[in-house]
Amino acid sequence: MTDLASAPPSRAPFAWLANQPYLLLSLTSLFWAGNAIVGRYSAGHIPPVTLSFIRWTGALLVVLPFAWPYLKRDWPLVRARLGVMLVISITGISAFNTLQYSALEYTQALNVLLLQSAVPLVVAVWSLVLLGVRLTWAQAAGIAASICGVMVILLRGDLTALGSITFNRGDLIFTVGLVVIGFYSVMTLKRPAIHPWSFLAFTFGCGALFLVPPLIWELMARPVMHVTVPNLLSLGYVIVFPSVLSYLCFNRGVQLIGANRAAPFFHLIPVFGAAMAIFFLGETMHLFHVIGFALVIAGVFFAARKPRNTTSAA
Repeated sequence: MTDLASAPPSRAPFAWLANQPYLLLSLTSLFWAGNAIVGRYSAGHIPPVTLSFIRWTGALLVVLPFAWPYLKRDWPLVRARLGVMLVISITGISAFNTLQYSALEYTQALNVLLLQSAVPLVVAVWSLVLLGVRLTWAQAAGIAASICGVMVILLRGDLTALGSITFNRGDLIFTVGLVVIGFYSVMTLKRPAIHPWSFLAFTFGCGALFLVPPLIWELMARPVMHVTVPNLLSLGYVIVFPSVLSYLCFNRGVQLIGANRAAPFFHLIPVFGAAMAIFFLGETMHLFHVIGFALVIAGVFFAARKPRNTTSAA
């Protein structure tokens, strides 16, 4: 995001957007929903570590021209909190996305979406452990409503579908990924007070760097990616939208309203995913979609509201 305090008039729309946490977090969920779809499509075509490494290397090349002046200015602050910044880079950049792409090679989309609905609960646990922040009643009720909405959509209004779900290695991998992304969400609040471009450039670069050892192993153990138009389009999407734009939006949103209030927006990911399936795959809209969407949106609204006692919640 721009430096809001000194943004010129020509950047007024960007300055306005940078102060709209609900819109920013909704865009994050939209782009990350697309990432899950592309990741599933790429399974079997692009190895997971390769996909993750190219994604973050490409994202670094995109942001570096904008970030370099800020990164040079902020380097003393980064160096002073280097341990925190390295942990953030490894968890949110290197580990989570590689785990997600790996999981999508083994598990069905329904399982991943069901598991992803648990992110706000994982964030709440990490917020309590690391920051001593407890969920408010409104946040707890909102999370519960959103989970109900997600379940309605994913089970297509049929509770008996729960009996047909099986869990496999991919589910276990993604469960680890949920713990990692929850930890990352809370740890971003401990980052130094640096410019958003500095934060992205450092974490993208370190995230890609830490992927080099597993990438070497993968190149030796698995067939390499074929250079095809669909693969290149997939790489282009994951570099720009769920990487550069999503992380700008997500980090700014968490900065504005805190991790607990931002976490329920993860419930919008399966909602957007279902909407994409309807639009791109020609699936039909049913009543259970409408009911599920309404529950999720209501849950996000209640959970993300600013609490009356602002000193007791993030």
